[in-house]
Amino acid sequence: MDRLGLFGIALALVALLGGHALEGGQIQQLLNLPAALIVVGGSVAAVTIQTPRTDFARAIWWLRQLYAYRVPNCYQGLDQLAYWCGIARKDGLLGLEALAEKQGDAYTRAGLRLLVDGASLDCIRASLEIEMVSREQRDIKAARVFESMGGYAPTLGIIGAVMGLIHVLGNLSQPELLGAGIATAFVATIYGVALANLLLIPVANRIRAIIQQRYQYQEMVMEGLLLIADGKTAPMLQQRLKGYLN
Repeated sequence: MDRLGLFGIALALVALLGGHALEGGQIQQLLNLPAALIVVGGSVAAVTIQTPRTDFARAIWWLRQLYAYRVPNCYQGLDQLAYWCGIARKDGLLGLEALAEKQGDAYTRAGLRLLVDGASLDCIRASLEIEMVSREQRDIKAARVFESMGGYAPTLGIIGAVMGLIHVLGNLSQPELLGAGIATAFVATIYGVALANLLLIPVANRIRAIIQQRYQYQEMVMEGLLLIADGKTAPMLQQRLKGYLN
């Protein structure tokens, strides 16, 4: 996990727990296993019902890779494309064959292979666009899993609070326990709202941001490979693609 992500999580905890402490509350008041079970278990169950297995597995993969995933740098990518362009003009497209196998990025490797194989411009564009768009759609579905959980969690929190109140009202013979019981009941609401707004929805938005950055990079790579296949020079390639740089 990168430093910014760790800082965000730490800041969220400090804001939530610090605010509670400043109002005179104790951390123990926010610890409630039944409420956590209702909110977390209910949200996961609801999403499991509506989500195909492949999309759910993709969401789990993203959760594990979220802060370790690195989108290639567009500046470095443009320099690499310009270098490949120079090699192609000097040694021909076959001069890129050895470089293609060394690429760690599967998308770039596939594009270089098409280039070396002498595929037409239309074939290169069609193949790379299909791969780029299909992967984007799969990952957008993964982001929607967390968005859906973010929508269910507050509702499950309300359900947990109502269930807690039902339990409290069933023990009216002990009025001295009503205050503490009601406070405990509303912990479920806190869990639901906090889980949605401090974790699930931010996770979904971060996945979408990564997808957008990756799409921009892959689109730049595709256009660069097409310019190389069309015989353009490295300066012309850099001039055409500089709009992709942030």
